[in-house]
Amino acid sequence: MDFLVYLLDAKIQFGDQFILWREVIGNIFGLLSAYGGMKRAVWAWPIGIIGNVILFTVFLGSVFHTPQAVDLYGQAGRQVMFIMVSIYGWYRWSQSKRQEPSEVDPCRSIVTEPHEEVAAVQPRWATRNERIGLIVAAVAMTLFFWWVFTLLNAWGPLPDAWIFTGSILATYGMARGWTEFWLIWIGVDIVGVPLLLNSHYYPSAILYIVYGCFVTWGFFVWLKEHHTTGEIEGHNTDEDVVPV
Repeated sequence: MDFLVYLLDAKIQFGDQFILWREVIGNIFGLLSAYGGMKRAVWAWPIGIIGNVILFTVFLGSVFHTPQAVDLYGQAGRQVMFIMVSIYGWYRWSQSKRQEPSEVDPCRSIVTEPHEEVAAVQPRWATRNERIGLIVAAVAMTLFFWWVFTLLNAWGPLPDAWIFTGSILATYGMARGWTEFWLIWIGVDIVGVPLLLNSHYYPSAILYIVYGCFVTWGFFVWLKEHHTTGEIEGHNTDEDVVPV
């Protein structure tokens, strides 16, 4: 038990600033999950959940007595949402992985033909209605959580609200196999880096920069997969795509 407490409270000192090791470790799990998502591997989801649990304890600074002592409710709350959506994504990708190739029409689902590779989803562009839904949800949820976080006296409630909202939508888009989820992540990273730097969560800010580069790479990897499978955006309409 003492060793566990030591691991939870272990710190790195940079000048007069202290950083928790678990913030670094939690972000490493997050990066591994992002890599698994790019590879369309089912293990990306449980790895991500482990990182979410660790980071939840980091971003409620006054509750878990972190060196920053800053409560970022959006950052903490999104870890909970990540876990919930990740369970859904884990189940969805696992089910897709088990389907027989003969049961799957690659143009109408997110499932790839398994063969011997690890891919569990076939990337596709969101339909017009799905994109409209994403935009409406992004605006409505950001405004709502901005109001909630303001009532809770959160630090940086507006950017925190967008990060929370964008993270939910990006994770859901990943579960659905929508290529746009990478672009949402880029938007989250652009806002997240200055927020985390200003609140002294330096490892998370650095990892957000790494995430930004990584998700840009991931977007082009999935984009290449579209061309490899012969899928183009003009083919992906409301009529010819039936969500699984």
